[in-house]
Amino acid sequence: MSNRSLSATSEGIEEAKKALASKGWTQEYLAGEVGLSSRQSIWKFLSGRPVSRQIFKEICFKLNLDWESIADLPDRVVSVATSKRTTQSLEVSELLAVMRSQVQETITTQCNVLQSSFELTQPSLEKVYTQTSFYLEPSYQRWLEVSDLESSLAKAEGFRLSRPHSNTLFDLELVAKQDKVVVLGKPGAGKTTFLQYLALQCNQGKYRRDLIPCFIQLRTEWEQSHEEVVKLPTYLFDYGKNCGLSHQQTKILLEAGKFLLLLDGLDEVPQQYRTVLCKNIQAFSQEFYKNSLIVTSRNSAQQFHFRGFTYVEIADFDHDKIQYFVGKWFLSTSKNKTEGKKKAQQFLEQINSPENQAIRELAVTPILLNLLCSVFKERSKFPRQRAKLYETGLDILLQRWDRSRGIERDDFYHDLPLLDKRKLLSKIAVRTFSQGHYFFEGREIQEIIEDYLCNHCNFQEEMEAVWLTSEAVLKSIEIQHGILVERAKDIYSFSHLTFQEYFTARYIVASDNENLDNRLTDLAQKITDENWREVILLTISMLPKADILLLKLKESLDRFVERNVKLKNCLESLEKKVKSLNLSHKESAVRAFYFTLFNHRDFNLALSLDDQFADQRKLSKDIQLDSSLVRSFMDSLTLVKHPNIKHFLSLCLSLEIEKKFQLDANFLENFITLKKQLPHLEQKKEDILTWWKTQGQEWVNDFRALLINHRNICYDWQLNEEEEELWTCFYNSNVFLVQCLQGDGNIRAKVKQEIESSLLSI
Repeated sequence: MSNRSLSATSEGIEEAKKALASKGWTQEYLAGEVGLSSRQSIWKFLSGRPVSRQIFKEICFKLNLDWESIADLPDRVVSVATSKRTTQSLEVSELLAVMRSQVQETITTQCNVLQSSFELTQPSLEKVYTQTSFYLEPSYQRWLEVSDLESSLAKAEGFRLSRPHSNTLFDLELVAKQDKVVVLGKPGAGKTTFLQYLALQCNQGKYRRDLIPCFIQLRTEWEQSHEEVVKLPTYLFDYGKNCGLSHQQTKILLEAGKFLLLLDGLDEVPQQYRTVLCKNIQAFSQEFYKNSLIVTSRNSAQQFHFRGFTYVEIADFDHDKIQYFVGKWFLSTSKNKTEGKKKAQQFLEQINSPENQAIRELAVTPILLNLLCSVFKERSKFPRQRAKLYETGLDILLQRWDRSRGIERDDFYHDLPLLDKRKLLSKIAVRTFSQGHYFFEGREIQEIIEDYLCNHCNFQEEMEAVWLTSEAVLKSIEIQHGILVERAKDIYSFSHLTFQEYFTARYIVASDNENLDNRLTDLAQKITDENWREVILLTISMLPKADILLLKLKESLDRFVERNVKLKNCLESLEKKVKSLNLSHKESAVRAFYFTLFNHRDFNLALSLDDQFADQRKLSKDIQLDSSLVRSFMDSLTLVKHPNIKHFLSLCLSLEIEKKFQLDANFLENFITLKKQLPHLEQKKEDILTWWKTQGQEWVNDFRALLINHRNICYDWQLNEEEEELWTCFYNSNVFLVQCLQGDGNIRAKVKQEIESSLLSI
């Protein structure tokens, strides 16, 4: 073997193959990582054949292997220096093995517990851990305008404020490329969970089994050291001592870079100690640079910049991760697999339904998804009063999450009573939401905070001091609760649109009697604005008595009709039609049926008012007849626009009305006469199509006149595009009003009946 070549031992080859498999790499991929144009050298390496010393070392480096321990070094006389290195290498391996075996139980005890603020028993971390994704560009580093974020929001589908999952890396993919990392994230995003998972993986030899995992909760160490910041070298020497190693032996491991240091919760150390701690961490990373170091912190708390570290931010859960977590969670908390799979399926079906869109948005944050699973487990459904669910989620973020972890904050904002915090967040929510702002600049929020401090907290200071305090309060809200988050540099939003809507509703409900009526009137006028619907529903559920708001919503729709003459005429004709029929169905449901019969045949409103509309075969003959006639008329309209034989055959079949229904004699005579004007099926195809092109429109006009005169249906209201949108808006608003009536508000039966019976009437 050339002095410039090395080959691996049989044991070394097995280690290399296992490392390659654990990373999920192919030989071609490894060759690319090493910088080779082909996999030939990789194949030689894995076959025990000699490759150049440089390539051998590079392959070992990429696979996180100690090249000296797997190389087949020749038995020959070596220099004293080489002998010392070999002896030390053996000592490092032995010390590494000893310490890894000693810390296994400690790491398992420390890290296999899922962080939670719930009283309910939670599953172990390993049973529910869901692969963490990271944004490679943290939010505070993005130089974007409010308009940029609003534009991306308009294009987004699904979760309403979540950042798109672009330019991201997965957990082990990240740490395979970087060994000095700062992980940022909002409260409950999964920062601690990620570090615990990494420690467990290392502990079990599934990730970097050549390192010793060391999980340190910085706040706990600060508390135990009597308000002195943790000194990492001292901590690790004690860590080694507890494992039976001497100071010198631990130092050998440190200098060899054999520690995986996982420092959790930099933001949880009080500010006056945090700067010193950051300097200590920086000094350690430079002195013992070979060791891997990962630090976690809440986003805005990270003000010290660590040189040589990569900064990433934990991404929200996407649909796939939510589904994975839910499946694992219910499997691990149920009596058996069958029950667990059933519960998970029920959860996903309900959370993905349109009416639970606001709840679904909370699921992108792991701690809130954990809450949703815990709530759902008991009754296999979400609470009828969603406001109570949101209140619980906010309670976790506002106080229980820090309290369950023993964290005490020491700033001005921390001393604000919880009620003041809720009022302040309500003020921010209603001001921004009323302006249609989902993203807002920091100064806009600071102005609201400043106003609140001056008017509600007896905060008597100079204006400059108030402004500085308002800035500190803004940062505290983000750091401590994650309810407001920085989406780009100095541009904020609520972490979930659901929270902005909830606090807006809370602001309205918490009004004094003098202001409540005015605010409910203003809110009722928003019934045609889809953006306000969740706020209206939440307000109804939170009001002690929701009758007044429901009546105001109905009045708002009545005024909408008065402003649109054609719509008013349409409703008058509907009323006339319904009165001409002697039906057992609810009149409001019949009006809803006929309102959409000719337009888009959406019978949801009729069905929600009268369940008999679920099966048209059970409806009255008059309704079935009109439905068939409208279908025929629509077929004729299609023929005029797009003449073809297939459409003509369809029309002929649909016009066999007299065979299915008993028709009025006068109507039957005119109907038969009209049908005889159509071309015969025996005629040539070209002649039939020519007839429809030349005479089709006149025939359709006659058909419409017949239906108007005898059945009072198929009026041509000659709506332009804007008017069509107005009519659709009006219909959807009535659907929403029924949803409000059938929701979880405290509504008297008499008021509910009064509103339902007067829908779509003049």
